[in-house]
Amino acid sequence: MINRSAYLDRLVSRKDNGMVKVITGTRRSGKSFLLFTIYHQYLVKNGVKENHIIEVSLEETENFALHNPMKLSEHIKSRIKDKKPYYIFIDEIQFVQSVQNPDPMLKDAAPITFYSVINGLLKLGNADIYVTGSNSKMLSSDILTEFRGRGDEVRVYPLNFKEFMSVYKGDVRDGWQEYLEYGGLPLAVLAKNHEAKSRYLKNLFEETYIKDVVERNHFKHTDNLNDVLNILSSSVGSLTNVQKIQNTFKSVKKESVSAVTISHYIKALEESFIIEGANRYDVKGRKYISTPLKYYFVDTGLRNARLNFRQFEETHLMENVIYNELKIRGYDVDVGVVEVNEKNEKGNGIKKQLEIDFVANRAEERIYIQSALSIDDAQKAAQKIRPFTKLQDSFKKIVLVKGKQNAHTDERGIITMGVIDFLLEGE
Repeated sequence: MINRSAYLDRLVSRKDNGMVKVITGTRRSGKSFLLFTIYHQYLVKNGVKENHIIEVSLEETENFALHNPMKLSEHIKSRIKDKKPYYIFIDEIQFVQSVQNPDPMLKDAAPITFYSVINGLLKLGNADIYVTGSNSKMLSSDILTEFRGRGDEVRVYPLNFKEFMSVYKGDVRDGWQEYLEYGGLPLAVLAKNHEAKSRYLKNLFEETYIKDVVERNHFKHTDNLNDVLNILSSSVGSLTNVQKIQNTFKSVKKESVSAVTISHYIKALEESFIIEGANRYDVKGRKYISTPLKYYFVDTGLRNARLNFRQFEETHLMENVIYNELKIRGYDVDVGVVEVNEKNEKGNGIKKQLEIDFVANRAEERIYIQSALSIDDAQKAAQKIRPFTKLQDSFKKIVLVKGKQNAHTDERGIITMGVIDFLLEGE
């Protein structure tokens, strides 16, 4: 069993807090296992009786009837027999479908949804509720409004590098290369060879992710959706926007796809937790720059599978892993921009934008991070560090390089360390 102690701690800290614990994340990232196995075992070990844990997996065929919210509510309430606390787990709640109220006196009332079910259970007073979902459109964006401020989200990612190494049998440097290539989806990690890992990741994309996105959004032109996904896969870690993708369609496919359509595709992929967009932030001006953005995959194995494992650019994949790690640690992450005034060859003043790979904020804490395979070359080192030298603040500044390298701090307070050490040391 892969121990996901960080997520278990988050659930334990929220236990019996009177709120709905909404566990979100992409399909097959380990949400169900976290809830139905790891957290279940924790509850039993700490004195909760089995008959006070009610579990409903809406992916299972025997529970398809419970996609009706009224039947789901009846099913759960029928198992609550006393006033003692009950722990209710509902897996993949986005499968619950809205229905009209059957009461003829309430025929004009709002449809009954899974939000109605959850809010009804909350009123019982002895129900501690946990739901999982793989669609942010239906869950994350509506938690505060539909649950009336009683929703508490826990985002689950595929295994990070530290979790991966807890089950990897081999040298940490070999583990790093395997993690970059195949990512951290639990069943891909546990597969034995390239053929099995590759087949699993490709099938997961085609048979689960793409079908989910198409069915949920009623997309008709799946070829264009796949092309947008492939373009984003090829441009991980690079600045891109809708216009750029539109131009790629025109130049490569000789096809015109509207900006609105491309935006809908990207939004749908984000809402399914497959990709995430990182906005650009002007550090000195303290403002966001609307476009272009950088897009990262929730898992590098998924990204590589989309490209049939043909494009293995370690620079961009390392950047993707760092982005995910920062998100897992609870940071809000932006791409940093530092605007400086310089003079050109003619002596005229010009404005130039320097890039910081990541500006990560968590409460009052901020760290700046540059990702580089190597800074052995003096010119490359100066280029990476230069944006840091233009900042007039005391926040932590870190350069992460490939492999293992103990952290050291220079006279300007800039820390350089190996990415493996950064990932394995947690905080």
